[in-house]
Amino acid sequence: MDKMEKAERVHGLFETIAGGYDQANERISLGMQRSWKKMLIKRIVKQAPAGVRILDVCCGTGDIALGIAKQRGDIQVCGLDFSASMLKIAKKKRNRMHLGRTLFFEGDAMNLPFEDDTFAAVTISFGLRNTADYMQVIEEMKRVVRPGGCVYCLDSFVPGIKWIQPFYRLYFQKMMPLIGGGRKYKQEYQWLSESTECFLKPEGLTEMFQTAGLTHIRMKKKMFGACVMVWGRK
Repeated sequence: MDKMEKAERVHGLFETIAGGYDQANERISLGMQRSWKKMLIKRIVKQAPAGVRILDVCCGTGDIALGIAKQRGDIQVCGLDFSASMLKIAKKKRNRMHLGRTLFFEGDAMNLPFEDDTFAAVTISFGLRNTADYMQVIEEMKRVVRPGGCVYCLDSFVPGIKWIQPFYRLYFQKMMPLIGGGRKYKQEYQWLSESTECFLKPEGLTEMFQTAGLTHIRMKKKMFGACVMVWGRK
């Protein structure tokens, strides 16, 4: 599958499943996705100076962007996604939470519509593996973050522990698509298993951060490495 084919397939998939995406995520992760996202939100909330701007790339239905904005009314949070259907849900959640300062944009993670050195931090969560060019996305995130700011990536990975892998694959390849999408959207959720299986190893992601010129790179693993957060400084 080339880059264009992947981009079109993933865009169509998220346009299709947007309506039930939040509920499916909760089922698929057995409720743990909330704590994983809180890990990222907590770090940004703790480190962001007053008055800055934060960008969440591949923001989906807005959980990360809105989670940050809820705790830090003194900063502006922006979310960007290529799926209009996902952004429609994010905006409804924003209005329900009365977080009008949070802005959502439709756009391409590989060509961010922002000037250089704009944001104090840039994040991407459970989205990088769905993009057509991982390195280009990381380089774009680095471009728009200001010097001294951090780039964060939170994503799903195949655990590195060998005895865990058979159980992990049984769940993700056989059970998860049905749990997430039911009979109607089983095929769409099969992609989420495929995209994780084909994704980088966490060490490969840190190497990409290094290649992009980020420094002070750190990694934090959850659930035997099934969820990993990597971050680095510009």
